This record gives sequence, C-alpha cells and structure tokens, in this order.
Amino acid sequence: MKRFDSGSLIPGSTWRAEADNEAEVVRRAVENLKSLHGETQVRPDMIERIKERIVDVDDQPSKH
Repeated sequence: MKRFDSGSLIPGSTWRAEADNEAEVVRRAVENLKSLHGETQVRPDMIERIKERIVDVDDQPSKH
C-alpha cells in the first residue's frame, strides 16, 4: 500500500491518498488539487514533489 499525506507538502493540510500503487496515489492527489484547490493545470514539478513524498505503508493491522 502506498500513501501520500498532503501535509508533507502543504503545511496544515490533512488530506491523504492511499492506493495499491504510486500511479493511483498520484492520480488521486492531482484530482484533489483540481477539485478542492481549483488548480486547472498541475505542473510536472508538483507531480514530482508528490512522488517524492509517497511512502509505503503496512496494510496489515498490527498485532500488539
């Protein structure tokens, strides 16, 4: 599972995207920028910044 936390790019933002692969996380993040933030065009450098901040997450519940 991959995750992008928008707060890692935009201080104070709490939006998050999770998906099985990086491409889907990026797609969701771009959709969020367009729909919630009114961006009409997302620059390639912004997509690179999103990709740099995508992390792997363990999708299995922890057994503590």
